[in-house]
This record gives sequence, structure tokens and C-alpha cells, in this order.
Amino acid sequence: MAATIVVPSDMTIVEEKMSIGKRRLGLFESTGLLGMLPMLHIHYSKMDKGDMRSVLSKKYDPEDTRNATEICRRRQQAVSRSVVSQNFMWGTAWGMTGLCWWSFRRYNYQSRLVALPFIFYGGTFVGRALGDVITGRNAEFARDRFLASLPAKVYFTGSD
Repeated sequence: MAATIVVPSDMTIVEEKMSIGKRRLGLFESTGLLGMLPMLHIHYSKMDKGDMRSVLSKKYDPEDTRNATEICRRRQQAVSRSVVSQNFMWGTAWGMTGLCWWSFRRYNYQSRLVALPFIFYGGTFVGRALGDVITGRNAEFARDRFLASLPAKVYFTGSD
């Protein structure tokens, strides 16, 4: 069995080539990255939060009109929308759970404990949809969503 080597993807190389410096992350981007769970990479088909942070922290020249820079900017905006929408997912889930807890205030704690996990789980779906609408992620083109989903690392496939 051959050893597998993880290398940067083509998109990561283009981003590194086109960037002109570091960009500071916004408050909602930072908290959105904090709310992402760790990822176990088996095939390197998705970006983890470290890769998203590196995409968001790159700065591009606003006067550069090359196609590669425009693609990098669009990818950065799509990743930013994705990260910011995470805040709404967790906020809605915790808010719905808190309201459920408050509405069950006259009942015993067993009835609260039965209902809370289901309300929290349902709140993540409602929050995901709400976050997509508020951040404009539901109206983005499929091309932008595809750019945001491109992996930052891939396995090296050399010729034998």
C-alpha cells in the first residue's frame, strides 16, 4: 500500500498566489468558526474550520480585475456567508430551547428534560434555514456555493 500525502488543492494555491496580505476576521465570522464542530477527514472532500479561517483571512487587491482574483473573492464571500449562518443555527436552537424551558416552568423537571433535546434538534434545522435567508445564502448562485465547498487539501495522486 502506497503512502498517502496530503497536499494543497489547486484552489488553495491560486488563493495564496493572488492574496496580498492578511485580512482581519469579523466578529460574526469568528463566532461562526467557533461554533463549527471538528471534522474527521477521510477523503478530504470538505473544508474544516481551519481551512475556512485561512480562506477568510486572505486579503485581495480590490483593483485587480483578473479572473482568478474574482473567483477567490467570490469564494471568500461564499465561505463568509456559510460561516456567519452558523451563528443563526446555534442561536435559534438555544433560543427555542430556552423558550421551551420557560414555557414548561409550571411543570416538573422530568417533562422539561423529555422535550428539550427534541426542541433543540428541531431548532438547528429552523436556525439553519433562518441563517441562510438572513445571510443571503439561499439566493446565491450554485457556482458560488460550489466554490465555497471546494476542499483546501487533497491527496496527492502521482503517476506510477
